[in-house]
Amino acid sequence: MSKTLNYFLELTQIPHCSRDTSALKDYLVHFALERNYTIEIDSSDNILIHKGNPTIALQAHYDMVCVGKAPDIQTYEEDGWLKAKDSSLGADNGIAIAMMMVLMDEGKECEFLLTSDEEIGLIGAKALNFDLKSHSMLNLDSEDEAEVYIGCAGGEDIIATKEYSKPITLNDNLYEVSISDLKGGHSGVDIDKGIPSAIKVLIAYLKEIDAKIIAFEGGERRNSIPANAKAIIQSSKTPKEDKQFTYKKLEGEYTLYQNNLLELLDKLPHGVLEMNEELQIPHSSANLALVDFKDNYATITVTTRGMSSDALSLASNQAIDIFKSNHYIQSIEDNYPSWKPDINSFTQLVDRKMKEEFGSSKFVAIHAGLECGVISARYPNIKFASIGPTIEFPHSKSERLKISSVEKILNVVRELVREV
Repeated sequence: MSKTLNYFLELTQIPHCSRDTSALKDYLVHFALERNYTIEIDSSDNILIHKGNPTIALQAHYDMVCVGKAPDIQTYEEDGWLKAKDSSLGADNGIAIAMMMVLMDEGKECEFLLTSDEEIGLIGAKALNFDLKSHSMLNLDSEDEAEVYIGCAGGEDIIATKEYSKPITLNDNLYEVSISDLKGGHSGVDIDKGIPSAIKVLIAYLKEIDAKIIAFEGGERRNSIPANAKAIIQSSKTPKEDKQFTYKKLEGEYTLYQNNLLELLDKLPHGVLEMNEELQIPHSSANLALVDFKDNYATITVTTRGMSSDALSLASNQAIDIFKSNHYIQSIEDNYPSWKPDINSFTQLVDRKMKEEFGSSKFVAIHAGLECGVISARYPNIKFASIGPTIEFPHSKSERLKISSVEKILNVVRELVREV
């Protein structure tokens, strides 16, 4: 196994879920200091590691989306892929950090920029406070070999809340219905792959049996396609149990706060809203990410994305208009800008090096938030590109890393550090 993969396996054993990354931060600082690099840490726990007179910065985030048993991660290989048992793998973005560690072993003179809490709204990138020396920055958070990313979507999270009233007591025809362990996936890059949302699937079924919702819980993360959902309901029709749904009959009394959640969740947008025909990716999308309704209080989170500010506004307004018409209170959190596609001398160099290594390459944009959008607004004189080894189904228990692409991408990075 390569040194890069060995380092990555070490990283999987250090907990670094978003908001809980201090152990990995300390590890990386110690690693860099042992190799005579200078360390800077800003107030948002972003880490800048550097030496010499760097002209290129390599950038990645050091938090991960923890799904399933993560951060208890047990890895295994299967048919050329590295995977994890019943958890997300953390290759997004741990494999990039492992590549940086190899380059630090080699004493490369560049800036290594490690940002905090990217997965929960690019929090670290928004608060960067370093005096960067480089004129080019290579983000290592893309997930397809032989592709050079030159643009990304902007996004935001819409949080809507409502307090319901008019309680009534129910004591018959009560059930808990659930759907679990669907495929899940990244709510940006996977939103056009036909992956079902557990929330939407469950709502469609509850409509079929004319259910009244007493409680509802669905989704795992704001930026993940929901893989699990469950509801406590009343229905005169006995729910079915099959490969998708499980149910159990409930005894006792339950309080129902009269609500229109069934209709509301059915109407809220989820999936691709508009395609970008030129880039052949979604132009705008929405992810009905999280639903929490218990007692009389409902909280619903919809994540929207757009390849331009106008596309993002149109996507968000669809959800906001529905919430407003149902008298929900809304707020916007974790808004971040799109990165307008740009081909320049640096991206052309990256493309050329990619072709030398893989035999082919193409310029693409991604329907997800890359930190390039936020960082380029903060450092307008730096040229940006993004690459990475192939990772499939990030933010889910199906996440897997194509082993053969790792060293090839590292070779491209080495060449860029040498030439820039």
